[in-house]
Amino acid sequence: MSNYYELAFKYALKYRGKIQIIPKVPITSQKDFAIWYTPGVAELSRKVRENEDLSFELTWRWNVVAVATNGTRVLGLGDIGAYAALPVMEGKALLFKYLGGVDAIPICINERNPDEFIKIVKLLEPSFGGVNLEDIKSPDCFYILDKLNEEMNIPVWHDDQQGTATVVLAGLINSLKIVGKRFSDIKVIFFGAGAANIAIIRVLREMGVNLSKCIVVDSRGVLHKNREDIEVLKKLNPWKYKLVLETNEDNISDIREAFKNADVLIAASRPGPGIIKKEWIRLMADDAIVFTLANPVPEIWPWEAKEAGARIVATGRSDFPNQINNSLAFPSIFRGSLDVRSRKITKSMLIAAAHELAKYAEEKGLHEDYIVPKMVEWEVYPRVAASVAVEACKCGVARKTTSWKEEYRRAYEIIEESRKVLEVLMREKIVN
Repeated sequence: MSNYYELAFKYALKYRGKIQIIPKVPITSQKDFAIWYTPGVAELSRKVRENEDLSFELTWRWNVVAVATNGTRVLGLGDIGAYAALPVMEGKALLFKYLGGVDAIPICINERNPDEFIKIVKLLEPSFGGVNLEDIKSPDCFYILDKLNEEMNIPVWHDDQQGTATVVLAGLINSLKIVGKRFSDIKVIFFGAGAANIAIIRVLREMGVNLSKCIVVDSRGVLHKNREDIEVLKKLNPWKYKLVLETNEDNISDIREAFKNADVLIAASRPGPGIIKKEWIRLMADDAIVFTLANPVPEIWPWEAKEAGARIVATGRSDFPNQINNSLAFPSIFRGSLDVRSRKITKSMLIAAAHELAKYAEEKGLHEDYIVPKMVEWEVYPRVAASVAVEACKCGVARKTTSWKEEYRRAYEIIEESRKVLEVLMREKIVN
């Protein structure tokens, strides 16, 4: 692990950033400037003034996303601020381009007040086709996402919520197939009550999970109706307070009792190891499914969870089997959304993406160590984009219509072009 840190620092000094902007139009003579800039560009401005939606057709807006953060909850580093968040946002932009063919611009905003942050992001709308919110602390992230979705006319997505929920759902769809259980029958322990798990809970409710028999654990223990901080939660974190009302119908307060006969554990809390104990895993039902998603170290090592009886184990790391990584979702979800000029990313679009991810892995051959695609299996990205685009059309948030086949072809070509451009730059040693 330390070697990755050293290499990242070394290469950052060499490359001075992971992305750059390069021209996409030919320039061969002086007259080209008259077309791309003045006087020719004035005609484009006149057209857009008459119809603002033409900005999607005549400018980069059709394919560009703002990766916006205030740096209040970055990776496993916590509240490190907007400046220190920039390297992570750059990395996100690199994945957007390479995996989804989406141009993404890091926007690190030095503003902690949620309402002021919302104002700033809203003012950026004329330049972007979508917004990817990133690394914003809970509960501010819920408020910011809900308000921006309500007030903006382009898709706004919070990757720590919706991205995680999408890939977790895909992994859980296939895990339940392997163990022969149904969403409606499972008991789930949600270990952690931040952005990721609250979003996952919302999605699993849509899949038929009975939340009343599920249990949420936060940093103070099991969420139950007799906790001393319930009134504080009601006031300061209504999203978590809602979980108190919806889950744990038996009002269990002991964590060992909570783990008894649980079918699934979804942990999105803080880096381990040792945060989740082997003896808790032993209390779970037969064929237990354990997702421990903290980075850089999961809440319990995968082999320890297996030794304790878990049948399927997933983490957030690429060096262990079953990596649950947001990068499987956000590039293609935005690809599909942008291609139909979607106004929103709905819950049904997220679920469509999860089903397509699960279907791809199933076609490749499911087993305990392969429940979701790997990031290198790039063919899955245009498939997910197609499913998302079609669903956007179905639920009425798309400005343009498409078919699955048409969007698959379009997304495939755009993503393939992004990969080929980098290959050319590497071959010509412009990037080396």
